[in-house]
Amino acid sequence: MTDERSEERGNTVHSYNGDYPLYANRNDTLNAASGRPLRDLSLQKTLTEDISSEDYSISAETLRAQAEIARDAGYPQLAQNLERASELTAVPNETLLEMYEMLRPGRCSFEEYQALARRLRDEFNAAATAAFVEEAATVYRERGLLRRELE
Repeated sequence: MTDERSEERGNTVHSYNGDYPLYANRNDTLNAASGRPLRDLSLQKTLTEDISSEDYSISAETLRAQAEIARDAGYPQLAQNLERASELTAVPNETLLEMYEMLRPGRCSFEEYQALARRLRDEFNAAATAAFVEEAATVYRERGLLRRELE
């Protein structure tokens, strides 16, 4: 698993962990969000066994592993996105949709965004995502995109 490969992009050579792609190289150690091992998922098993949508949902562990690979390959922004996504696996889908709606420009006040960030930290232990929301709130305030500024 420590096999290092290089890929050339333009004039830059990026190294990445030999675990990529994870499904091909680590499916014996990774689990779906349901806890079911990835090696147990196949089209045949989907047709013949009781497999739920949760069995095909990505786990926080897998997202963190992909973030590590992205960072090692020289894609820090992608790594940050994957790390935030790993935090959001703990948030129920209905709550995620509410939060998504809140983050659209003009939907909330600065204080409401701050409350959302606190909720992400306190209720879901999502510190990186909370920091992202705080940054968005600051940018919205600077650009006049908060709810009270649009009315």
